[in-house]
Amino acid sequence: MQWSYPILRVGDTEIRIHLTFLLLLAWIGIAYFQEGGTSAAIEGVGFIGAVFACVVLHELGHAAAASRYGIRTPKITLLPIGGVAELERLPEKPSEEIVVALAGPLVNVVIAAFLVVALGATVGIDALTSMDNPRVAFVARLAAVNIWLVLFNLIPAFPMDGGRVLRALLATRYNRLRATEIAGTVGQFAAFAFGFIGLVAGNVLLIFVAIFVYLAATAETQAMGIEAAARAVSIRDVMISRFESLPTTATLDEAAQALLRTTQHEFPIVDDGGRLRGMLTRSGLVAGLQQRGGQAP
Repeated sequence: MQWSYPILRVGDTEIRIHLTFLLLLAWIGIAYFQEGGTSAAIEGVGFIGAVFACVVLHELGHAAAASRYGIRTPKITLLPIGGVAELERLPEKPSEEIVVALAGPLVNVVIAAFLVVALGATVGIDALTSMDNPRVAFVARLAAVNIWLVLFNLIPAFPMDGGRVLRALLATRYNRLRATEIAGTVGQFAAFAFGFIGLVAGNVLLIFVAIFVYLAATAETQAMGIEAAARAVSIRDVMISRFESLPTTATLDEAAQALLRTTQHEFPIVDDGGRLRGMLTRSGLVAGLQQRGGQAP
């Protein structure tokens, strides 16, 4: 992903941070500084940092589950709207996809339980509805964020984890492409809902989430369509099986005609005995026509 920079490596997975995430931290720091000075800015940025640490753990949960099925996760990228784990391939079996999809939210359940049980966080209505309120305890707000991460990610719409679970369940009845198309359509409708709520509530972040969800759902459906089409075609069907060669006596005009009537960009040059004497490339042909004319050999 462009404009992202590596900050950490966990096993074979590189953790990257997108430039826009740094801009988010700067914006939050400035906003909190204007309200409460340096201490408020430090607390605000620290809280967002803690939230995204939980997001990284969420994505590492996906990576750990995927590794059980021999699937590597080369990198995880942090964006202002969350994290993106880039698996080298999708799980083949629906049951495997369900396990990988649910592993992330399960990590957030464990984090929330730890914060409540071990650190004594009290997750009440204030914490769930005022996660940006510094008057609510830091640990309570962090536990609330993890609860919301679980609920949000389990929405059955691409690209959330719930959408992947939905696709896996549909794949037990339909083929993978049709299952993806249905889940992608649900994701697009969810994006419109997020966008509408964001506009009504004046929530800019939710509008950005809506745009991301719509684009991701569309891209996932298109990618699966390409993959399905590619699987139906063998290499033999698309490879060039007949190469046209040119004799050493051929003119550049004759070579140009061969270039136009074939899909080749290179032509073997052979003598009367069929022995290879060289190669004529497209760029070499163009240069020869410009410098020597079409009648030159």
